[in-house]
Amino acid sequence: MVSNVELKVVIHILMLLLFKTTDKALNYLAHIFLSGNDHRLQIGNFIGDFVKGSQFNAYPAQIRKGIILHRKIDSFTDSHLKVKEIVVLLRPTFGRYSGIIADMYFDYFLAVNFSTYSTRKSLYLFSNQFYFFAIVHYKQLPHKVKRFIFHFISTNRLYKYGSLNGLRRSLEIMADYKISAIDPDKTILFLLENRDVLETKFHQFFPELIEYVRTETL
Repeated sequence: MVSNVELKVVIHILMLLLFKTTDKALNYLAHIFLSGNDHRLQIGNFIGDFVKGSQFNAYPAQIRKGIILHRKIDSFTDSHLKVKEIVVLLRPTFGRYSGIIADMYFDYFLAVNFSTYSTRKSLYLFSNQFYFFAIVHYKQLPHKVKRFIFHFISTNRLYKYGSLNGLRRSLEIMADYKISAIDPDKTILFLLENRDVLETKFHQFFPELIEYVRTETL
């Protein structure tokens, strides 16, 4: 006779397998933050999604290292139990875009808790320093990144992740230019209704990711 607890465990595992996501589970702010203080590593991590296959070989060593780190972060994140639990929670509402919505929520939670994870820099200073180095390395940015980087900077995207209005604006930009199926209002409402559980799982996951990156960049 299978107990209720055992049944719940089996159902949970089946849901994880059924709803396994290939979407990236982190967005710009977290990737840049995880690169530490090396601005070339930050640039590589920032552009990671836009450099396919072996194209990273065309970049200078530290930017190349950042691109590779981006891929390692994605792999660690996609396989983490807490991230999978979040995707399972999101899936009934957001379907195939659950991983992308998790991206946005994670950057929001990092932004609003930035002083918890960064004791030396404010989110404002961190954001503006990165914008400066993005311009310095403009020639090395992939074409697709060059197309949006000045809008990204002028709208202060990294800093504005730290408010619901800023998150909503990021979602609106994504809906307008990339994925029209994303509904900003529904996404914000879901966050408000499920904030406690989502933020708790983020804080359970993110320190482990920080430690993983630390070991990878020693």
